[in-house]
Formats: sequence, C-alpha cells, structure tokens
Amino acid sequence: MTRWCALTGVAAALAVAAPAISSADRRLPVCAPGRAPTRPPTGPADVASPRACRAGAPLTESDKVPPAAFTPSGYHHLGAGTGGEWGGVSGRFTVVDGSVRPRTYDFVVGRFMAKRDLGGGRISWLEAGWAETGWASPGRQQVYTFNTNTNRWQFYDQYPVRAGNQVWLDLNSDQNGLWRAWLWWDDRWNLLTEQRLPIGPAAYIEQYVEVHVDASRQTKIDVPKVTVDNVQLRPVGGGPARYWRDDVATVTGAAARGGFCLNWVTRYDTWTAGDC
Repeated sequence: MTRWCALTGVAAALAVAAPAISSADRRLPVCAPGRAPTRPPTGPADVASPRACRAGAPLTESDKVPPAAFTPSGYHHLGAGTGGEWGGVSGRFTVVDGSVRPRTYDFVVGRFMAKRDLGGGRISWLEAGWAETGWASPGRQQVYTFNTNTNRWQFYDQYPVRAGNQVWLDLNSDQNGLWRAWLWWDDRWNLLTEQRLPIGPAAYIEQYVEVHVDASRQTKIDVPKVTVDNVQLRPVGGGPARYWRDDVATVTGAAARGGFCLNWVTRYDTWTAGDC
C-alpha cells in the first residue's frame, strides 16, 4: 500500500521545506547537541516527558537523483502491520550498512509507520526511522521522517547514527489527531516532527525493514541482519502501552523473498530481517 507514496517522496526530494514542527510545540526547547543515548527510554514520548526537546536545527532535504546475481527491483517489505487501529507504536531498531549504490533510487530503512487508506487511491501516513539512501549522503545512515503532508524525506543530521547503533523511536497521536515522531537521544525524547494528518487519533501501524532497488539499475542489495525489539503499541484513547504480541490482529510481510529472510523471535515484538 505504500509503493506509490515512497517513490513520490523520492521524486519530490528536490523540494525544500522548513522543519516540520508546528507552532503548538514551540514551547519545547530546542535540543542542544548531544550524544547517542546510554540507556533505554525511561518513559513514553510526550511533550510532558522529562527534558523533552525539539529538533530545531535545520534539516537536510534529499537532493534530486541524476538519471541514472541481482535483487528483484522494486520494494521488499519485511515485518508486519496491525489489522486494527492503534494510537501509536514504539521500539528499537539496530542500524546496518546496506550495499546501497550512490546516485540511485536504492534505499534500506528500518521504520515505524502510522497510516490510513482514504479511498480513491489516497493514503495518508507518517513514518520515522533510520535510512540509507542512494541520493542523500550516500554511504551514510541517517535518522529520517516522511509524511504525506509534505511528501518529502527529511533527514536529521544532528543525530549521527552509524552501523551498529541502536535507535529508539516513538510514533504517537494525541486525542486531537496530532501525530508526533520522537527519537530517544541524549537520554531524552527529541521531537522530530509533528503532523496533523487526515487520519484522526487512531491509525493502522506498521513495523518494517524496507528495501527498494532502483528498477533502472538491477543489482544485488546486501542487508546485514537488522534486529527490532521492545515493540509496543499504544491503545486508542490512552492507557498504558502493551507489547505487540500474537493476540494482536497482525498482517505479516514476505518471510523470504529476493534473498531476504524474516525471523520472528517473539511474535511480534522481537524479530530480525535481512540477508538469509
């Protein structure tokens, strides 16, 4: 369901936008330069979280891509989506170094997404995670968000992640349908973006390792094993988060396709994906 939108984001990457933070949360201080976290989150992400801040430094927008044994071209989705609606998701992804080629539409990401099908071929969503792309700082892994209000990938260079790191992410909505993407950094929650999407305060949730291979340049994309764990869902309307277990209505992505394998350690809050 996300195929056309992701490429729309690539095609729109040459556009320039301001940081996607609304005036509603200007009360949060700008995040000072910090370091990778030394401990896991101490509570859920919220504007009232201790020492919460916003990513106020300029964002790097992706640049236009010059025309430019193999992995089948197109999208490869490894992970799962909920069969019902939830108010948010959080968890941890490891960062890896994929064999993404510069000046291509190749990418590898580990991400959460909140989305809704609006009908008529329209899908609205917000996603957040880490990415390695062929058009924005090739060879580097970056924290990123993408949303259908702007249809742009936004990269957050103030958070220097690299292969072997672990990133904690939280994607959630308030009661008014304002969706926020948070990164745990410098041992506090950093607000990456907030978007009022036409999906309301509840949405379908995805957790995926996603690989895209440029259709114009076939190749073999290598993806070292990505570990995802501590995945929790927030109930609609509030209440404590709960682990995404097999009693949650769930739709899984391809378990083995294009040379990639998906391994459920604990369905569905701990898993690995990447090369078989």
